Amino acid sequence: MTRAIFYTASTLNGFLADEHDSLEWLFAVPDADTGGDFAGFLAGIGALVQGSSTYEWVVAHEDLVAHPEKWPGYYGDRPTFVFTTRELPVVPGVDIRFVSGRVEDHWAVIATASGERDVWVVGGGDLAGQFVDAGHLDELVVTFAPATLTSGKPLLPRNLGVDRLTLVDAARKGPFAALRYRVTA
Repeated sequence: MTRAIFYTASTLNGFLADEHDSLEWLFAVPDADTGGDFAGFLAGIGALVQGSSTYEWVVAHEDLVAHPEKWPGYYGDRPTFVFTTRELPVVPGVDIRFVSGRVEDHWAVIATASGERDVWVVGGGDLAGQFVDAGHLDELVVTFAPATLTSGKPLLPRNLGVDRLTLVDAARKGPFAALRYRVTA
């Protein structure tokens, strides 16, 4: 059965991005690539989903419209579903599918596109929250970085109590503290 996993990095005080949707704070962390077993995680992923702000930032930050060859370094050749209500730049030669509406309206297609593997909810937090609302978020993996922000985009803007989150694993990954939770409906 296909699972949806929100795998992300966060500041210690629970922000994914700053108030301008930037992830520069994350790239400033020394040894940021040691934040987890990313290659192992990615091997189990068949499709990705992300919100429009996350997609726009990555495309702009890496200049992916002009340099689409960089895309595989991020996500490989997996189909990527971008939830948006507006027109966004297209990275040439990449399997990007722009969708709008509710997660449950697209879940069957996303799950089918992932094959026998899982779906990575790349971000942001509100999209992950929409997966929670739809009952489709199965796991939350957060690598907390040694950084704080005074404001920004919250990790998961939903109320989830101890009855919905079960700690599965906790580990030190370089400068990060990695926590993995099972999410129940």
